[in-house]
Amino acid sequence: MKERLEKALEELRPHLQADGGDVELVDYENGIVKVRLKGACAGCPMSQMTLQWGVERFLKGKIPEVIKVEAVP
Repeated sequence: MKERLEKALEELRPHLQADGGDVELVDYENGIVKVRLKGACAGCPMSQMTLQWGVERFLKGKIPEVIKVEAVP
């Protein structure tokens, strides 16, 4: 599963990097993906929207087993 998640994040990563950010896969357990937002995304006031409407929506579309995406420090 982690390989599938990494592959999906590789597709998403250029969009985040275009705005100076990035995302790192931390863990996956029971349908919950834990990621770390990096770069400009880490301190951005819009990071929660990016996480829910960007990362989570994208991963759910690519990998049906994903239930939720959470950010970890």
